[in-house]
Amino acid sequence: MSIIHRTTLTPTKLELLSDWLPEQPWYRGAGTPELAKSGGFRLDDPTGEVGIEFLAATDTSGPEPVTYHVPMTYRGAPLPDADGSLIGTLVHGVLGERWVYDGSRDPVLVEQLAALIAGDVPAHAQSVDGALDPTVHAAPGDGRPEIVRVLEPGSTTPGGVTAEWETPDGNRVRGVFAVVRAG
Repeated sequence: MSIIHRTTLTPTKLELLSDWLPEQPWYRGAGTPELAKSGGFRLDDPTGEVGIEFLAATDTSGPEPVTYHVPMTYRGAPLPDADGSLIGTLVHGVLGERWVYDGSRDPVLVEQLAALIAGDVPAHAQSVDGALDPTVHAAPGDGRPEIVRVLEPGSTTPGGVTAEWETPDGNRVRGVFAVVRAG
C-alpha cells in the first residue's frame, strides 16, 4: 500500500498541469487554466516504486467550468522512451525529485487500471493513507482501458470506471473516468 506523505511539492501538481494542459488536444480552454482539485483516487503499484493517481481538476477560467481527468504517475527516475508523456518534474519534500508522467502512457498505470476494471485491485482514497475509495465503481468489459479526459456528470459506461468529484458549487457528481474499448 502506498504511503501518502503530508509534505510540500514544488511546483504543485496543479501548477504543473497549468503549463501542460493547454498543449493537449482535448483542452477546451483558450489560455492558461485556473485549476482547482476536484477529486480523484489512487491505485497501488505492486512493486511500490510508482505513485499512481487519477486526478480530477476543474478549470474555472472560461465561461463554464470544465473538469479534466489527468491520470498521473510519479517516478523517482525518468521513464525510458517516454519524453512525450512527461508532464514535468517536481520536488517532493520527503522523496526528492519526482518525474510526473501522463499516466495514460505509463505501462504501470495502464496495467493497474486494467486490474481495477477486472476487479483484481481496489481503488484507494486520494488523500487518506490505507483507505479505500467507495465512490469508485469498476465494471469489467472486453477490450483495453481508455482514459476519458473531460469529465461529464451523469455519464455511464457498461465497462470501465466511474467515480465522483466535486463541482465548483460544492455538489458531488459522478461520471466516467475510463471506458473499455474493443480492439
